[in-house]
Amino acid sequence: MTVVVSRAGAAVLAVLVLVLTTAGVTPLLPTTLLPTASANPAAAQTDPDEPRFLELSIDEVTPQTVTLTSESVVTVRGTVANIGDRDVEDVWVRLQRAPVVSDSAALRTSLSLDQAGFDTVGEFEEVADRLGQGERADFELELPLRSDLVPSLDIDTPGVYPLLVNVNGVPEYGGAARLDDARFLLPVLAVPASDEVTEETETGNGGSRGTTRSSDDGRLDREEKAFPAVPPDVSRPAAVTMLWPLADRPRLAAGVAGSGTEPVRLVDDDLAASLTEGGRLDGLLRAVEDTARTEPRVLEGLCLAVDPDLLVTVANMTRDYLVVEDPNEPTGDARPGSGTDAAVAWLERLRALAATTCTMAVPFAQVDLTALGDLADSSLTDSALESPAAIVDSILGVTSTPGVMWPDSGVLTEKTGSMLAADGPVTALVSDNAVEGGRALLAGTSSTPSTAPGGNGFRISGVSGLTAALFDSSASAALAGMGTDPQTPSFVPSSARYDLSRDSSTARLQDALGALAWPAMVPTVSEVTGAALPAAGRSVLFAPPQNWSASPDDAASVLSMLSTLVRSGLTTPRPLAALVDAAANTANDPTASMLVYPEQAITDGASAAVVSEAEEQIGRLDAIQTALVEDPQAQLTPQQFTAPLREDLLRAMSLAGRRGADADGAYATGEHRASEVREAVDDIYDAVTVISTGGVYTLTSEQSPLLLTARNDLPVGITVRLQVDAPHTVDITDIGPTQLPPRGSRTLTVPAQISDSRNLRLEFALTTDSGLPLGSSTTVTVRSNAYGQILAVVTGCAGALLLFLAGRRLLHRFRGEPDPADEGYEK
Repeated sequence: MTVVVSRAGAAVLAVLVLVLTTAGVTPLLPTTLLPTASANPAAAQTDPDEPRFLELSIDEVTPQTVTLTSESVVTVRGTVANIGDRDVEDVWVRLQRAPVVSDSAALRTSLSLDQAGFDTVGEFEEVADRLGQGERADFELELPLRSDLVPSLDIDTPGVYPLLVNVNGVPEYGGAARLDDARFLLPVLAVPASDEVTEETETGNGGSRGTTRSSDDGRLDREEKAFPAVPPDVSRPAAVTMLWPLADRPRLAAGVAGSGTEPVRLVDDDLAASLTEGGRLDGLLRAVEDTARTEPRVLEGLCLAVDPDLLVTVANMTRDYLVVEDPNEPTGDARPGSGTDAAVAWLERLRALAATTCTMAVPFAQVDLTALGDLADSSLTDSALESPAAIVDSILGVTSTPGVMWPDSGVLTEKTGSMLAADGPVTALVSDNAVEGGRALLAGTSSTPSTAPGGNGFRISGVSGLTAALFDSSASAALAGMGTDPQTPSFVPSSARYDLSRDSSTARLQDALGALAWPAMVPTVSEVTGAALPAAGRSVLFAPPQNWSASPDDAASVLSMLSTLVRSGLTTPRPLAALVDAAANTANDPTASMLVYPEQAITDGASAAVVSEAEEQIGRLDAIQTALVEDPQAQLTPQQFTAPLREDLLRAMSLAGRRGADADGAYATGEHRASEVREAVDDIYDAVTVISTGGVYTLTSEQSPLLLTARNDLPVGITVRLQVDAPHTVDITDIGPTQLPPRGSRTLTVPAQISDSRNLRLEFALTTDSGLPLGSSTTVTVRSNAYGQILAVVTGCAGALLLFLAGRRLLHRFRGEPDPADEGYEK
């Protein structure tokens, strides 16, 4: 039998329990009615080391958002699963509510309150008498928004309300306890009119719920009253800008230099599924397309934030591409990719949408800008910050929004800010707690408010040319929690961090919807100070994570919420360009805000090993690129040849995945990618070498030339110099710079002068013009037939003797005297 007890009845039973216990009698009551089972915070399983018996999951909340046209009853459906090592008896659930969210920070902190903070409670409803190991049971809870006669949520004003579903039970060999709970936010944009809830009926699972009577059916007594509607306050609409990220984790196989002819290689084919209908990236794009048809005004305040790395990958997928069998062997066996058609279709849709919608480029591959600033390499910085806009504009055929930078981490250091503003003024989009006093600045409660229209634009202290527009950190954190890969951004303070894996995707979506709605319902007066809060037109910026795992349904729900806010008059769309321009105009303000960089951002950033590897390899890439030959007739330029490896270093420092459940895997992937780049650069240097045509050279004279062969296995030409290590008796003439053709060789004629007749060992090697060694050296043995000074002396003496003897013979003949040397030879 289902037991239903009202709040008054519960009080009577509590007194009865106290009297019987005092008298030494143990009352036999349903365990869920015992105060220790339902109200004692100490009974909650808050220690992660304690064994867990039940897991509660929220599957559906109806309505997701309460409006004037919504039902006046909130329905929560979910599942209770036995995940423990024993059966659990008397499984009961109930719905509770905490006070309305009163400030932005409470959008997060209210979800980690003890259940005692959810002090507006419904009645317990039975889920199962007994739930065995591995078994699951569904439940359905309903509570009216308002009622004077039965338990209700007691919501009579618009706002964002934290709700909790509490499950109690009695594990075998244990006592009654609260075994799990689930929390979520309920956005109430308006309170619909309703009639009184007066009776209880059985639910399908054995519980009970209230039913509504109206005066039309003649069942309302004169003492029962209807509740009038409470419309939203639309006198102070917020000006909303929404960033809509299109990004993915790096997919191109690491350590593969540009070729110009060979198809690209991907580490997997997951991107093909994401681009296909029903995939994540398809859903993100489709949600915007649908909104453009149903509520085009929303798109006035929406901007597509596109990762150029994703565009480069998808553009390559529109042609034949390969998927490696083993990501650890990027040049190993591979199979043809399956996503060409999906890539073509998705890219065409994006081009069409970008032509009519604001578009901006984000830093390449969600690179860690702090690590990039520490490296201070101009070529890498250009690839990460300057090239993205050109890539996006070229592939999509648009002109992206200039003068704006959105770091993936949402925070900046002064050094990084200086890097961003090195080439001219720029506005950074950062979290409201990434600047000192940012929340108060946005709330309008700071003593030095922003002079920008809408109150969202600030000059950054200590960095010339850098201004900032702030996004709501609580809303961003809630949006980051959506989807299949929930994450907690680096800027979320420790007081607002909790384990997202314990929440269902439905609960996390509700949190996001509540966070989106809250800025539109900020009170007109601060409850703390009593001061008036910002007037109409206050600027609100929403920024999900760049690599956003929102499902297609989640993405549609987010834009549906924005559409509802615009239609209801609670918000107006504000173009990103207007927000950026307003922030940029604060560059000469007398007051400035200091940047704040949280320790968590250091933890979540690129590892020191990856940064060190990148620093070494980018120097080697820069050096080799200066030696490569720029040939206008060649299919592949030096920049195109080295660009993939340069981009791989950026991908190795990507923040994608570093704040999710598999952060360790993301770190390992980054380190592996950096090591693959090192091996690829080694291969480039080893591909240019010098070889000898024979092991031993025999010179016919002391000035005979040496013949060597310089070979270049690279697909681009290169300029090299020949370096020689020879004894002091060998003089080798410098032949100067030599150009080697792509994938070709050239014979080197090396003049040599040797003044030694011994066998000599000479070592030859190739270097770049700047002196960096290329390939391996070769050693040759030189044998000369020249005898040097001894031969000259002997030859001279022999010549002199010959002249003396010839002269003497001529002298004797001139005198007519016989030559003594002829004695004995006369006939």
